[in-house]
Amino acid sequence: MLMRTDPFRELDRVTQQLFRGDGSLAPTSMPMDAWREGDTFVVEFDLPGLRAEDVDLDVERNVVTVRAERPARDAGQEMIAAERRRGTFTRQLILGDNLDTSSIDAAYDAGVLTLRIPVAEQAKPRKIQITARGGGHTAIDA
Repeated sequence: MLMRTDPFRELDRVTQQLFRGDGSLAPTSMPMDAWREGDTFVVEFDLPGLRAEDVDLDVERNVVTVRAERPARDAGQEMIAAERRRGTFTRQLILGDNLDTSSIDAAYDAGVLTLRIPVAEQAKPRKIQITARGGGHTAIDA
């Protein structure tokens, strides 16, 4: 389902999440949960405080990229605490070939982006007809 085959991409993602552009530590952003419900793979990303139009979702082959932007505060403000990450941040998922990336459904509600990705038809279990030498047909599970 969800494959992590490029350790350098994962290292870049972790580094990007740990450090801000100025080199200071940043809290981890865009945590996710992923699970399977029958013939659907579900992924939820936490994006609190963002609007749906602040989130961009791209699919290229089997890579899903979620990009979100939280604008910077006005430079004239005196910050007392600045723990919420600002700017653009991304998260990529490398999906297996058994998922149908052409039919992804994305919904955004209460700061949670939910992706529903169906299992590809060719990856679902199916029955195959076998012709017996005597001319009869027998169905077996594949």
